[in-house]
Amino acid sequence: MVEDFHKRLRWKDFRGAARHIIPERREDFLRTRRELHDERDLSITDFEILEAAIAPDGMRAVVTTRFQWMRLPSASEQTATVTSEFVFREGAWLLERQLDGPFEGELP
Repeated sequence: MVEDFHKRLRWKDFRGAARHIIPERREDFLRTRRELHDERDLSITDFEILEAAIAPDGMRAVVTTRFQWMRLPSASEQTATVTSEFVFREGAWLLERQLDGPFEGELP
């Protein structure tokens, strides 16, 4: 699931990636993609999942990923170690929060 989420972001399948986000934040995520013209301007050039840990209660997980991306008009590639917090809800792991990276601040 985590790998699928990251692959969808890399290939600009934002609607597919949004299915891995908690329902109350999906539309905001998609709206922001449109407003920032991410279909055209954002390129996730690489990602590597570094670590994943599930909380003892089995209901939360923290995933650490190294992202590399470019967002026009900048021609500089950026790299960040991103922390993503997932919750287990309704039989699925869903992204609740993400710190750092190209989507920082959108999933508080």
